[in-house]
Amino acid sequence: MKVLNFGSLNIDYVYHVDQFVLPGETRSALSQEINAGGKGLNQSIALARAGAEVYHAGCIGKEGQFLKELLEETGVNTTFLKEVRAPQGNAVIEVDAHGENRILLIHGSNDAIQKEDIPEVFSHFEKGDYLVLQNEINCLKEIVEEGNRKGMVIFLNPSPYNETIDTIDLTKINWLLVNEVEMAQITNESSPKEAYEILHQKYPQLSLVVTLGHQGSIAFDQDKVYEEGIYKVEAVDTTGAGDTYTGYFIASLTKGKAIQEAMHDASIASAISVTRKGAAPSIPTYEEVKEKDVS
Repeated sequence: MKVLNFGSLNIDYVYHVDQFVLPGETRSALSQEINAGGKGLNQSIALARAGAEVYHAGCIGKEGQFLKELLEETGVNTTFLKEVRAPQGNAVIEVDAHGENRILLIHGSNDAIQKEDIPEVFSHFEKGDYLVLQNEINCLKEIVEEGNRKGMVIFLNPSPYNETIDTIDLTKINWLLVNEVEMAQITNESSPKEAYEILHQKYPQLSLVVTLGHQGSIAFDQDKVYEEGIYKVEAVDTTGAGDTYTGYFIASLTKGKAIQEAMHDASIASAISVTRKGAAPSIPTYEEVKEKDVS
């Protein structure tokens, strides 16, 4: 089974601060780092490190060659990664003393996907293959439509949530992976169980995973509910933790693991990731996850 991740790639400019900058305030950063990032790239690396056969499609600018090289070094197939003249997508990230983050995105090359290129990419995939999507690229609606026509299993992480998500036909999505904020934005409901009921009535085919921060995660698959706790660690930087969870969860499903097992692996992987700085650099290997697994 192949996984196609049609997603973003960013250069992350990370600024460590003692506290977030307030409106109208000028504050000195404690340090700066420049890392590979973007939800698409992060999830592809997590998928690959978890053992999935993953292909990354999207666009990179001239400054993004090192992002392509990183994907390839990690084992991600970049055949469908197109080089464009647009400036590389990037993010400015503040990380405070508690490891929490604030992120400002510039889409750049991530908005350079051409509609006419999409069918060619999908011609290399089959019914039953997995399609992984986030909301940091253009042509998302067209990509969903093409994946649905191919009969692929579609996973959508609707982050960041905006009006684009409202244009997506959720009857064509198999798995929705969200955090608490995104769940409430989509359903206007703060309870995961109530949110799933709302979604299930409209989209009976849809399964839902909600990450709940310190409360762990919960998944709904038809009439079954699965809950997974957290693995307590000292958080250094939470950037990329959700992408790590998503990648490991999906990769575990490609291996035929049960949903509870997939959540378990994903929870350990995301816990490891927050103990390290950066997004992509913080994602653990599968061997590291197994070493931490004491269940």
